[in-house]
Amino acid sequence: MERAPLFTVYLGLGSNLGERQGNILQALQRLRMRGRVEEVSSFYRTPPHNEVQGPDFLNVAARYVTDLEPAALEAFTREVERAVGRRSIQPLAARPIDIDLLIVDGGRENDVRSEFRGPDFTRRPYNLIPLAEIAPGLIDPRSGKSIAELTALADRSGIEKKRRSLHFHANRQDEMPEVRLGIERVGVSRVRRMMRAQVGGSQTAFAGEFSMVADLAPDKAGVHMSRFSELLEQAVADVLGREGAFAHIENLASQIAGEIVHSQKAVQADVRLRGEFALERWTPVSGKRCEEIYTLIAIAHADAHRVRHVIGVEAEGMTACPCAQALVREQNFSELCEAGFSHGDAERALNVLPAATHNQRGRGMVLIGTGDGRDVDIRVEDLVEIVEGSMSSETYDLLKRPDEFFVVNKAHHHPKFVEDVVRGIMARTLEVYEDFPDEAFIATSHVNYESIHKHDAFAQTSGTFGELRRELESGVYRPRKTDLAAWLGTRPSVVVT
Repeated sequence: MERAPLFTVYLGLGSNLGERQGNILQALQRLRMRGRVEEVSSFYRTPPHNEVQGPDFLNVAARYVTDLEPAALEAFTREVERAVGRRSIQPLAARPIDIDLLIVDGGRENDVRSEFRGPDFTRRPYNLIPLAEIAPGLIDPRSGKSIAELTALADRSGIEKKRRSLHFHANRQDEMPEVRLGIERVGVSRVRRMMRAQVGGSQTAFAGEFSMVADLAPDKAGVHMSRFSELLEQAVADVLGREGAFAHIENLASQIAGEIVHSQKAVQADVRLRGEFALERWTPVSGKRCEEIYTLIAIAHADAHRVRHVIGVEAEGMTACPCAQALVREQNFSELCEAGFSHGDAERALNVLPAATHNQRGRGMVLIGTGDGRDVDIRVEDLVEIVEGSMSSETYDLLKRPDEFFVVNKAHHHPKFVEDVVRGIMARTLEVYEDFPDEAFIATSHVNYESIHKHDAFAQTSGTFGELRRELESGVYRPRKTDLAAWLGTRPSVVVT
C-alpha cells in the first residue's frame, strides 16, 4: 500500500486571550495527533495588527510535518482551535488561539502547492519574524524572496522577542547515586485527569486517577518525575486522535506503560488507572431513573518485549448472611412447632417467608485480560452486571418504599457468603466470555463491610480461563493458579501444569 506523501508545513500560532503561552503549548500538543512538530521559534510579544481587538499577542512559528493535504490540514487546525477554546470566528475578535498556515512544502524541489500561495507577509510581520528565526532561507511562494530578505524590510515596531525561561544543564537523575541499589517501583501516584470513554453506547465523562511507576537501575539516582505527566498527556492525545472521541482506556494505559520503558530507559513499567463513571439505571418497582456510580480499572505492564493489560470494574451491592439466616430459621421452626404448627406446616411457612439475617454492603471487582486483541468484546456495562448479579441484590442510591422492599426481599431470598460472590463472578465471566481462549485471564475479589462484626470479610481468586475451566470440569482444586502479577509479567509464573 502506497504511503501518503508528507508535507512540511510552516505554521504561525498566536494568542491574546487567557494564559497565552499555555494556549500555544496546548495547541502544539494537539497538533502532534496528526503530525510531528519539528521546531518551534521563540515567543514574540506583538501588538494587535489591522484593528484586531484585545491585548498584545504572543506569537510563534513552527515547522510541522504531516500527511494531511492543505485543505484537510486547514480543517484540522480549526478543530485544534476549538479544542483549545476559540469560539468566535470574527476576524477582528480577540482569541485564545489562532493557527495560520504560512507555507506548505511538498518535500520536493519547487513543490510548494500552487493552490496554496500563503499569506502576504508584508502585512503579517507577527508571522514573518518568528518564521525567520527557524527558516530564514525558506522561499516565500508569493514574492519569490527568502524569509530573511522579507524580514529585513519588515516593520518591527512593537514586536519584542520574549526571553525564554531559564535553562539548566544539571541532570541529577542520571548521576550515580550514593547507594548503588536498584528500586523495583518508583514513580507518581494520584495523577488526576478528566477523561471521556464509551460506556453503555454513549460518551461518558469520568475523573481518572493514574499511578505510573518504573524500576530504577542501581547506577541512576532517580527517574524524571515530570516526564510521567507529560507521557500521560501525549498518550491521551494520541489515543483520542487515533480512535476519535471515545478512548479505549486499556489502550491508554498500555501506551503510557510502553512509553515509560522507552523514555525512562527502564526494564519494566506499570500503569494503573481508576476512574468513576455513571450508568443509567431504573429503580426495580417505581421505575425512577437514576445514575449509579461505578469504578473503572485499567492496569498495564510493559517491558522491552511486550505490553499486557487488564480492564475491569468495581461495583457495590449487598449480601445477606446465609449462616445467620440458617440459625434464625432453625429457631423459628422450633417456635412454630411449640405454638402448635405441624412440622410440615412449619416447614412450608418457612419456605415461603425467608428468615431474617444480617445484611452488609459489599464491593466486588472483576478484571479481564485477553492478550490477543479481544478487549473490544469486553463492555464495562456487562462487567457491572456480572458483579452485581453475583451478590444477594443490587443496590440503588434512590429507593422509594416499594423499591426498598424489593431489594431487601430479593437479598433474603438469595443469601450469599463473600465466597459465593467471588465464585459467582468467576462462573458468570466464564459463561459470558465462553469463546475467549484458555490463555485469557480473570481476577476477582469481593469485600463485605460487615454490619455485626468489627472486621470486614474478604475473598479473592484468579486464574486463566483454561485453569478455571479444567477445575470446574474435574472438581479438583488447583492451588497454584495464575495470579495478576504472573499474567501481566511483573514476575515469573509459578503455575504447575
